[in-house]
Amino acid sequence: MASLTAVALVCSLKSSPAESSSDLLARQVLDELAKHDVAGEAIRVVDHDIRPGVSADEGDGDEWPALRARITGADILLFATPTWVGHMSSVAQRVLERLDAELSETDDAGRPAMFGKVALTAVVGNEDGAHKITADLFQGLNDIGYTLPAQGGTYWNGEAMSGIDYLQLDEVPSAVAATNATAARNATHLARALRSAPYPAE
Repeated sequence: MASLTAVALVCSLKSSPAESSSDLLARQVLDELAKHDVAGEAIRVVDHDIRPGVSADEGDGDEWPALRARITGADILLFATPTWVGHMSSVAQRVLERLDAELSETDDAGRPAMFGKVALTAVVGNEDGAHKITADLFQGLNDIGYTLPAQGGTYWNGEAMSGIDYLQLDEVPSAVAATNATAARNATHLARALRSAPYPAE
């Protein structure tokens, strides 16, 4: 099997080294991907100076270009975000806005640059919202050119008003563990399929 690479963008509002449920879930999915010969890394986006905008480089100390190089170099993008007031984090929204620039980038065959790349999502929170956030991320990532595998979104929502975070659980819930494994398995299969049989050019 061909080796693949993955980048997890952790869109927590917490800077490193603070504990983060989004980071924990992202790393669990990366562990599942590693079982399929996928080398992965997790990046806490808020640790970098990502300027607002919709271009590949907003200048003046913008750290997005370096982050973008790691994203575009990976076969699989894992997009992880917490749930805040029923929505993805502001950090996640900014990442989507910066990825919008990829709509105008093409490969040597004239295809959108992200064609052939696979995306997964991971959402955590202690209130409802995971399905809507996953839907919003799927739509945005698909517009940008990413391909989404079957059951490519994993999430955990705790009981409303419980105050329990994912990282406080004693063990990974069986349903989450099973979904992580399925998402990783399907993403790996899809990434290899797209590598061997790319989308047709115009």
